[in-house]
Amino acid sequence: MNIVRIDHVQLAMPAGREHDARRFYGNLLGIPEMPKPPELAARGGAWFEHGDLKVHLGVDKQFVPARKAHPAFIVTDLPALVAKLRAAGTAVQDEPLDGYRRVYVDDPFGNRIELLEPRAP
Repeated sequence: MNIVRIDHVQLAMPAGREHDARRFYGNLLGIPEMPKPPELAARGGAWFEHGDLKVHLGVDKQFVPARKAHPAFIVTDLPALVAKLRAAGTAVQDEPLDGYRRVYVDDPFGNRIELLEPRAP
């Protein structure tokens, strides 16, 4: 058996905050929401997917945000995305990394998210 790739990233969120997930992941980051399978929809949460990018948010009754473990998303036009996030009141932390423009943001629940854009050689 060989592991081929990651299917999706699952992040936890508190119950009843799906509207916040939609605003951040759907509206600000621009990842379309996909309907959850009916057998999972009753659990709450939300799924955001675009091609191979799949971010699933699941409700955790004892929610604690992920402050160190995090997904890292490759983006295009990071400066425009940063401006959009800041205009929406999201704090953006610049973190230099050779070969990339890189920032960290927190989702509405305090989960750490890394945004990277490769620099042209």
